[in-house]
Amino acid sequence: MKNSIGFIGAGRVVRILLQGFKNKNVQFGKIMVSDTNPDVITKLKQQFPEVEQVEASAAASQEIVFIALHPPVIMDTLESLKDHFMQNSTVVSLAPKINLQKLSSKLEGVKNIARLIPNATSYINEGYNPVTLAGGFDPGLKKSLMSLLGNLGYTFEVPEEKLESYAIMSAMLPTYFWFQWRELGEIGLKTGLTKDESEQAIYQSVVAGLDLFYKSGLAPAEVIDLIPVKPIGEHEGQIAEIYTSKLLGLFEKIKP
Repeated sequence: MKNSIGFIGAGRVVRILLQGFKNKNVQFGKIMVSDTNPDVITKLKQQFPEVEQVEASAAASQEIVFIALHPPVIMDTLESLKDHFMQNSTVVSLAPKINLQKLSSKLEGVKNIARLIPNATSYINEGYNPVTLAGGFDPGLKKSLMSLLGNLGYTFEVPEEKLESYAIMSAMLPTYFWFQWRELGEIGLKTGLTKDESEQAIYQSVVAGLDLFYKSGLAPAEVIDLIPVKPIGEHEGQIAEIYTSKLLGLFEKIKP
């Protein structure tokens, strides 16, 4: 029997998860989605026509429920919906900051609560998705949930106190580089490469560079020393300071 699934919130992360499930041909009995902005659901239905637009109370009463909301509104939303969750449901929060203890305080009687830090790379089933489950989580439902989430990529259990670290070091990490790859692609065109040649040069070099850094057995300083010419070397200190101040500052904001 196919599970029914509900999403409270219909933003980017829901599109990512649904595309990942679609790629793997995961079937659901129903997919019910609620959002305070009807335009968001309209856009979602253009990509996934099978989605049903419902009130939040209906989304909350499904067998598997994903809370796809920003942290500031989660507690008030759960308070308004607490009588609509089924006690045997699996409820998965996708947000940082709001920990299991806080979630449980609003989901009275619901034992199968989990937190997942989702990755955009789940869109192509290559996510790196850490998950934490509440104590007392039903073993059979845990197996089902981990199997479902496994369709999105590498899914693994971690202590709850590490989830926000993974938000910084995994979920948001591509954003630190995507714009740089875009700019480098433009430079490739300006230096005489075709679009395909430029993209392949960047892709192959980045992947190989990661393997060299982490799999060669060399110390970081030894890897860095392999290329003597460093065109932006004089700015490394400034870039490192940006990483430190911005990312550690953000980490402090999203910690429970």
